[in-house]
Amino acid sequence: MVQLFIEAVKEEMPETFLHWEDFGRDNARKNLLKYQNEICSFNHDVQGTAAVALAALISAAKRIGVKFNTQKFVVFGAGTAGLGIADEIVSALVHSGLTKEQAYQRFWCIDKDGLLIVDQEMMDFQRPYACTRESVKGWVADEAGRISLVEVVKQAKPTTLIGCSGVANAFTDEVIIEMARNNQHPIIFTLSNPTSRCERVPEDVIRLTNGQALVATGSPFEDVGYKGKVYRIAQSNNALVFPGIGLGIVAIGAKRFTDNMLWAACKALANYSTQDDALLPKLSEAYSVSRQVAFAVARQAIADGVAEDVDDIWRKIDQVIWEPKYYPYYLKK
Repeated sequence: MVQLFIEAVKEEMPETFLHWEDFGRDNARKNLLKYQNEICSFNHDVQGTAAVALAALISAAKRIGVKFNTQKFVVFGAGTAGLGIADEIVSALVHSGLTKEQAYQRFWCIDKDGLLIVDQEMMDFQRPYACTRESVKGWVADEAGRISLVEVVKQAKPTTLIGCSGVANAFTDEVIIEMARNNQHPIIFTLSNPTSRCERVPEDVIRLTNGQALVATGSPFEDVGYKGKVYRIAQSNNALVFPGIGLGIVAIGAKRFTDNMLWAACKALANYSTQDDALLPKLSEAYSVSRQVAFAVARQAIADGVAEDVDDIWRKIDQVIWEPKYYPYYLKK
């Protein structure tokens, strides 16, 4: 059915930019890899989630004054979203000078059976992140050989903890306190939706780290007040990036969406200045954010040779951008 749909779109609307959504763990990446060079494609759950989370991580590194390529990452929830984020972080680490092998070594990814280890059964896209038994020698495991999140945090001493598990309160007091013990400013992202499945509410993360954690969430949360300071909680919402990506592609008539274009979108979002200490702009700023992302994506499309060069990218964007306007109406009696 998917193949027939793609063929029909290509025949009837060959200029289409296809936005894939909610195809699930087993099919999302497979569809993207199969069709991304056949039709201009973007997967919201893999690439969109990754782009916004990566932008927030880059902002966090800048905020605390550390090099991004020195960070160590634990991903709790090694599914499509979690490892989509990991893949994009790997690309960013490679851009910053690491080899792919060095980048993968900065990850510890945890699924329902604990830390990913090479001799376990797993999906193909998980294998690059699997640890060797030798690398975790001496780590405490349960009777089934599973290594828990708290053990990984204690042993690996990550700088960044990312939750994409859908398991409410998975980040226990012990996990968060251990993150704070190992880092002056731990980076803790609880990205699962809805709020009822959040790995830990921001108020607890701020309190348990004495206000030192850098926090982003997948769901919207109110500002947190702690010891006389107000913390705006950044929402890692895909709406900050996918409208701009679509706008840039449509404006410039790009034939493909490349990895470099996704990286350009990440950097544009990360460089967007906010009015406070939050890691990402507010959703109310999505319109202006989208224009910046669109420009970066369109410029990269030209550089990558998937779109023709134009004299004025901004003019192209302004010709196609949509702005909602609500006109007054009157009920006829």
